[in-house]
Amino acid sequence: MVTLGQYLVVSGMLFTIGFAGVMLRRNLIVILMSLELMLNAANLSLVAFSRFRIDAAGLPNYNAQVFVFFIITVAAAEVAVGLGIVVALFRLRQTTNVEDINTLKF
Repeated sequence: MVTLGQYLVVSGMLFTIGFAGVMLRRNLIVILMSLELMLNAANLSLVAFSRFRIDAAGLPNYNAQVFVFFIITVAAAEVAVGLGIVVALFRLRQTTNVEDINTLKF
């Protein structure tokens, strides 16, 4: 059986990889993917804590899993808006490199 600590280790590793991607990479698309990886690491932690919290009746508490469902829905909308902005910037500047985009003025 997988323990709570093992879930948290995997979640921490995913979050670390995502954080490194945000800090080290300069491509906007890679930065967006790294942010999503960090968000999914937090979701994994929420689901793990929800799964291992047993109430008095012996059943797991599923409130956090419902919360994660709404987080994933909002994240999908965030990605749609973010990719729309990236496509608009690419059409204007012909690059997705963060260092080449110094202002958001058109």
